[in-house]
Amino acid sequence: MPTMPTVLPAATEASVSIPSATTPRRLSGFKPTGRLHLGNYLGAIRPMVDAQTTIDSVAMIVDLHAMTVEHDPARLRSLTTEMLATMIACGVDPATTLCYVQSDVSQHAELHYVLECATGYGEAARMIQFRQKAAGHEPIRLSLLTYPVLMAADVLLHDADEVPVGDDQTQHIELARDVANRFNTRYGKTFVVPRAVNPAIAARVMDLADPTGKMGKSAASDAGLIYLLDRPDLVRRKVARAVTDAGGDVVYDPDRKPGVSNLLEILAACERDEPSITARRFDTYAELKDALTQTIVDTLRPIQQRFAELMADSRYLDEVRRKGAVRAQDRASQTVRRAKYAIGLMP
Repeated sequence: MPTMPTVLPAATEASVSIPSATTPRRLSGFKPTGRLHLGNYLGAIRPMVDAQTTIDSVAMIVDLHAMTVEHDPARLRSLTTEMLATMIACGVDPATTLCYVQSDVSQHAELHYVLECATGYGEAARMIQFRQKAAGHEPIRLSLLTYPVLMAADVLLHDADEVPVGDDQTQHIELARDVANRFNTRYGKTFVVPRAVNPAIAARVMDLADPTGKMGKSAASDAGLIYLLDRPDLVRRKVARAVTDAGGDVVYDPDRKPGVSNLLEILAACERDEPSITARRFDTYAELKDALTQTIVDTLRPIQQRFAELMADSRYLDEVRRKGAVRAQDRASQTVRRAKYAIGLMP
């Protein structure tokens, strides 16, 4: 049976006002184009888990964003389910944190179009990721041009105050701010204007094979990435092959010794310590790598055990996804109502 379109109630002055927030709201999005890695955990997921009892948190799997490039539909579905299970295994509590899949909430696409009507082509076209891919020889999809506006819709739907992002995504949050401010000025106060939060740890988790580049799914190879589901023997091999520096002294000096400094930063982040203090424990690179391997394995073990349990309980994951979508739709429908009323689409 086809899904009936959402029918919004008639707008009133009370229904189009921005609700007052009692606690800050923070939104994080995770794109299912690959498995979550240690940088995602230390920089985004663990801080969210630490703060989920004091911050109004939203953890969203942005599967619509994964379609801006060529993709395998079956793999997209699989990675979405795996990512949901991994996030919960890391400690994200669906009872506390609003955790859901983007495509389950139709208001994302609805607000996307409304915001496109308040965004200039030049604004979207100057986004770095679009310019880089447009300069190549491979065909690109129109969605690659417009997805920063979809990202703005993701954020503005939730009246989010803060969006933790890496340096490569800060430009997109600036676009969301520009669009929100313009919309508010032209059509009346409609959106909370978000601000980017750059997590310090996320900026420091660099690729093991290339310590000048950030650990991320876009890396040329998996050799320098520690995935949260990597088995202990694979973690051991990756850390053993990690790039270090000339000389054998273990000191924290990111400019002069980026390789060993990266290993110290990862170890210190796992242990919630400072890398300069962590460095004092080691005399050789071998000792440092052994300690880092063991710490990573110990960090990942409970995550992997819980992940296996969750993947064996598909009914639970389906229920988490369904309940998350219902909660998100309730909030998002209020935002869409405000935006449609402000722009003239509702009486």
